[in-house]
Amino acid sequence: MVELEAPQMDQVFHALGDATRRNMLNHLAGGERTVSELAQPFAMSLAAASKHIKALEHAGLIRREVRGRTHVCRLEARPLATAYQWLGQYARFWNSRLDVLEQLLREEAGRKTSTTPAPANPEPSKPESPRPTPSKGDDR
Repeated sequence: MVELEAPQMDQVFHALGDATRRNMLNHLAGGERTVSELAQPFAMSLAAASKHIKALEHAGLIRREVRGRTHVCRLEARPLATAYQWLGQYARFWNSRLDVLEQLLREEAGRKTSTTPAPANPEPSKPESPRPTPSKGDDR
């Protein structure tokens, strides 16, 4: 079972709680990015982007490497795997609940099918009255 009270788990969910940081992680899933590249899609300064990156680093979701004057970031997926495992406990819970609901709905449908009366036999149709045939002396 995944440790519920792990401080890193709190930091991961805090970091994932912000749309900008989630988008940054999406970009990093495609490969390494510089801080400038991560900030570019957003209307924010490099200082603001750096604050988001620090939150992601603090959660262990990214690693930053300094190459000369350039800061390059890459995704660290292990904390996401831990969060996914923790969320998986709830997936099992909901799947079992939905399985019970499905069974109840099937039973209900079966009861409706077995208790619905068969349609009554329609009354035999009455033969149509024969049309009067015109008589030979009728010239209308």
